[in-house]
Amino acid sequence: MAASGGTAVTAAGSGQVAAITRDSAGTPIIVVRHEGDLMSVYTNLGDVAVAKGDSVSAGQSLGQAGDAGFVHFEIRRGSKASTPSGT
Repeated sequence: MAASGGTAVTAAGSGQVAAITRDSAGTPIIVVRHEGDLMSVYTNLGDVAVAKGDSVSAGQSLGQAGDAGFVHFEIRRGSKASTPSGT
């Protein structure tokens, strides 16, 4: 999804921050676990505003977009990626 650096990145739904890791370039990856075996994944963030184990609500800020010009957003059911509606 297109996003200028510094744009707020918000949680797609309520849940718990299951993991915060970094890719090989050091870019943060946030995984939020939701009800129904769903997870949302956010990458290309430049700043992170949550910690592992935090409870988040829909629309709550997870951090800010980095300077890549986009944020990668993915929905997973278990270990399988799903395409969000409307994309």
